[in-house]
Amino acid sequence: MKDYFADLHVHIGRTEDGIPVKITGARSLTFENIAKEASLRKGMDIVGIIDCASPAVQADIRRCLDRGEMEEVEGGGLRYRSTVLLLGSEIEVHDPGSGPAHLLCYLPALRDMEDFTEWLRPRMTNVTLSTQRLRATARELQRAVADRGGLTIPAHIFTPHKSLYGSCTDRMADVLDLSLVAAVELGLSADTEMAGGLSELDRFAFVTDSDAHSLGKIGREYNRLSLAEPSFAEVKLALAGSGGRGIAANYGLNPRLGKYHRTYCEACSRIVDEADQSADRCLVCGSRRIVRGVMDRIGDIADRPASAATRLRPPYVHQVPLEFIPGLGPKLLDKLLARFGTEMDILHRASPDELAETAGARVAGAIVASREGRLAVDAGGGGRYGRVAKDR
Repeated sequence: MKDYFADLHVHIGRTEDGIPVKITGARSLTFENIAKEASLRKGMDIVGIIDCASPAVQADIRRCLDRGEMEEVEGGGLRYRSTVLLLGSEIEVHDPGSGPAHLLCYLPALRDMEDFTEWLRPRMTNVTLSTQRLRATARELQRAVADRGGLTIPAHIFTPHKSLYGSCTDRMADVLDLSLVAAVELGLSADTEMAGGLSELDRFAFVTDSDAHSLGKIGREYNRLSLAEPSFAEVKLALAGSGGRGIAANYGLNPRLGKYHRTYCEACSRIVDEADQSADRCLVCGSRRIVRGVMDRIGDIADRPASAATRLRPPYVHQVPLEFIPGLGPKLLDKLLARFGTEMDILHRASPDELAETAGARVAGAIVASREGRLAVDAGGGGRYGRVAKDR
């Protein structure tokens, strides 16, 4: 077995011909550009590219294959240089009596994704666009994915907008067939310890992914997977903890950096960040126009203390992305990349002394502190990211 870095949630903004896919995604987020950025700059071994159910994206994939830039992997996925690309799609479900939620659906091969697209066509208004609402139940979607050999993972499960627990339901079992859930994605505002308060999640692997809407965001959260080789089939085994495969570690933002970590008042723009205090109204102005934070939502639905369950899980490393580190601008990052190769090399392999030689002692110290989860941060909320605290 060998360990591989994997970010399983990257969106496509446009096709090569400029056709919109993810409206909020950057125009530079084409299938080919994602492959290049993930492999050459980020150092990701496995990347899940979402929005591959779009026929326009499938045309791009066919072009990449025809040009010989990529090849299909026997165990599922496409290989670009040293990186394997998994084909995924994010679908919005909205069952009667429940709120909306996003599910990530992964298929082994391009032909499987093309067949899935044909299943979606009569059940979706515009199959070309990302994250469209499905005119079928969540369980029907799960079955359609499973019938094609695929995997279903609920996306960013605690965020206040269009997620399983944030806007859909208090209990997953009320909406999904638990036997067809491959894993759950925690999202940027939660971590393993927070999610451990829900006993319903004990049976599922936790994944941490970037949900990138621009090339630079790829790899801001990722996983270290123990696999025999990078492929769809091996990732499927790892999520199930089968055959010696598994998740070796999760690397994610300190939840306080996530933009929905704490409750936010839309009336006075205040983030409620008092320790151990939830709120149904703003503690300053009294308004009920609040966006419920992930920490507070989990407190509402947790059915036990988290500590006992989290000891059995892989380590969750609170790693701050390089772009968050004060003093590490684009020019300095380019110098580090020129010396060490990729962001994964900078974050995991370069020694403190080597980093200091290129970046200076202060920035090098911050990178090492990021590796070890020691950077202090100020909380985010209401759609605003937290930030690395200064002078602490």
